[in-house]
Amino acid sequence: MGRSQSLPRGDDPRFGPDADDSASPILHVDMDAFFAAVEVRRRPELRGKPVIVGGVGPRGVVSSASYEARRYGVRSAMPTSQARARCPHAVYLPPDFTVYTPASRAVMQIFRDVTPLVEPLSLDEAFLDVTGARRLFGSPATIARLIRRRVADEQELTCSVGVAPSKFVAKLGSTRAKPDGLLVVPPGQVLDFLHPLPVDALWGVGERAAEALRRLGLATVGDLAEAPVGMLRRAVGAASAAHLHELAWGRDPRRVSPEHVDKSIGAEVTFDADVADPVEIRRALLTLSAKVGVRLRGSGQVGRTVTLKVRLADFRTVNRSRTLTVPTDTAREMFDTVWALYTALDPGERIRLVGVRVEGLAPAQGAPRQLTLGAPERGWREAEAAADAAAARFGRSVIGPASLMGDRDAHRKENPPHP
Repeated sequence: MGRSQSLPRGDDPRFGPDADDSASPILHVDMDAFFAAVEVRRRPELRGKPVIVGGVGPRGVVSSASYEARRYGVRSAMPTSQARARCPHAVYLPPDFTVYTPASRAVMQIFRDVTPLVEPLSLDEAFLDVTGARRLFGSPATIARLIRRRVADEQELTCSVGVAPSKFVAKLGSTRAKPDGLLVVPPGQVLDFLHPLPVDALWGVGERAAEALRRLGLATVGDLAEAPVGMLRRAVGAASAAHLHELAWGRDPRRVSPEHVDKSIGAEVTFDADVADPVEIRRALLTLSAKVGVRLRGSGQVGRTVTLKVRLADFRTVNRSRTLTVPTDTAREMFDTVWALYTALDPGERIRLVGVRVEGLAPAQGAPRQLTLGAPERGWREAEAAADAAAARFGRSVIGPASLMGDRDAHRKENPPHP
């Protein structure tokens, strides 16, 4: 076990763009460094520079890094402090979902122009089943080229595509094709593709599981495939052992499910230093509510359950939820709810992190709206939708979170009069 084999790459002729794709109808399309690429698209002066998107404070985490930054070892999910140590001259930017969400919708529409069988996994990646699109657009690899060309021409972004007989292999293929590449895995080459890969390439194998498997001498997917299932059970448990054994042999029967939708939408912030000031906490919850509202309206959804997340200085985490009588997508209503939950919680300790999340999502179209006696005909939702339109034109920075409540109202609540 632990054999030494060369890993398959995008330039490997066995899996190149001209490989046999006749029985590989599943595509995994993954945008390249999506958040960073969108930032470079709207700020051309950043092109060619290392760009890192994520939390910019000392406790922040990298969400996306351009390939110029990755040359310095910067990766997604890395602490921003570590990224700064490796690449101090990079441009560091906070995430701006008011820009990423429309870009994602435009990319997903390109996918749906090819096939209705699109299963988004996040803003920047999706599975496609192009079985029914062949007659109109050609072979799966031809369709992949079409998608990559349209994304580049229409969105000025790049993507990588894996073409394979199953979702699992297609996703690994797009990873191997990065950046800006195409990799085809024919059914007869699946095991040649899979087995040289490191064992942590398998879905469900994190750092701890990978270490447990390596202690058994299972360094590659091929090692795991040939290992007795009983050995795997001792390392990762019965359920995971069966799952990993199937994947190691390239067996993944799951279909592309276009019904896939987000179960919740949320945002959170880790403070640079633990805070106890209720004004600062209130301001953070107001900003987070605004972000969640933008994402809800951008996705055409409303939610019924609003959840507050509070992480204390000692890392204890408390969640409190309230289910509304009718669903909402307005930041004002979300903020009122989480602030009420926070004041009722009264943690009495310094706070490390706060978050706002909305669950129980449903399409906004046709959803009932909250009616308030004496409320104007055009209310908070219309005002926030107008703010969305202004932000799309002029940038989110011109629309401050205080605008959700009215400047005087926000000032009064953050600076209450002395008795």
